[in-house]
Amino acid sequence: MRKEIAVINEKRNLLTEFLVEDQNRFYRLAYSYLKNREEALDAVQSAVCKALEHERSLQEAGAVRSWFYHILIHECLDRLRRRGREVPTEPERLDAGSYEDPAPGDDTLSRRVDALEPELQTVVRLRFYEELSLQEISAATGWNLNTVKSRLYGALRKLRISMEGEQL
Repeated sequence: MRKEIAVINEKRNLLTEFLVEDQNRFYRLAYSYLKNREEALDAVQSAVCKALEHERSLQEAGAVRSWFYHILIHECLDRLRRRGREVPTEPERLDAGSYEDPAPGDDTLSRRVDALEPELQTVVRLRFYEELSLQEISAATGWNLNTVKSRLYGALRKLRISMEGEQL
């Protein structure tokens, strides 16, 4: 019984530490999906709440990163699906907050990533923006490792072709 409690406490501590330390990374990933500061902050907050509510479903303490990214990605995708049913607020009516737009000044590559199919966008964002390993991406998305590899390869090929097309 004590061993089980120790494992539960270890997972809880790792989760709490991870959630506190990597907030900016979570925001950056959410913003890359949602392109809206307030909505990205809300998505991160919801994902953190869901993670804390469902911490018992975290089976391995070492998998906290991919487990949480899975929750955050699904929260962002849910918000994108709901977005079509909502009436957007004009940007002038929103106040400027303390979070900055994480997009680079030259957003050519960012726009090209946004133009990819959603599955390809996810792989590129997790691999290069969040620096997850292919195994972590597989765990976060629920896709087979070979599927992750082929989607990453396909995304990079499409990005290269679009970049070469502009240079000609």
